[in-house]
Amino acid sequence: MEYNHADKACELFAGGLNCAQSVFTAFTDITGIDRDLAVRLSSSFGGGIGRMREVCGACSAMFMIAGILYGPDESFSHEDKTQHYRRIQELAADFKEKHGTIICRELLKELSVTSNPEPEKRTEKYYKVRPCVRFVRTAAEILDRYISDNPPVL
Repeated sequence: MEYNHADKACELFAGGLNCAQSVFTAFTDITGIDRDLAVRLSSSFGGGIGRMREVCGACSAMFMIAGILYGPDESFSHEDKTQHYRRIQELAADFKEKHGTIICRELLKELSVTSNPEPEKRTEKYYKVRPCVRFVRTAAEILDRYISDNPPVL
């Protein structure tokens, strides 16, 4: 089955959600998570986790969704954990292949970004210079491809 959550994720970002919220919320049809809960749960991961410019929020959302769909439950084995970490590293490697890194401050190196807690206003200028929508699209596309190739058993 083919999935296309990238356009939805980009629409959500253009509508004001942060990078993590946009990706995470776009996949609620598959995860089964309530939309409002998805928005709140992923809210802390925007801007590289609370605007600290660490791991890209779009990647964090991708990893959280992979955990919901494929993560081992409480009765996991060592091999289950190893397999899941391998999956996460594969998703990260796919993102790195396109953008060189999964670290927010490195992705935004062309901009003068800060780690202060106040988010930038979403203006026309913001969207013209901010490359984040590309990262949102990439994360959603990678995850769609992974899900298509590895249907989850829910």
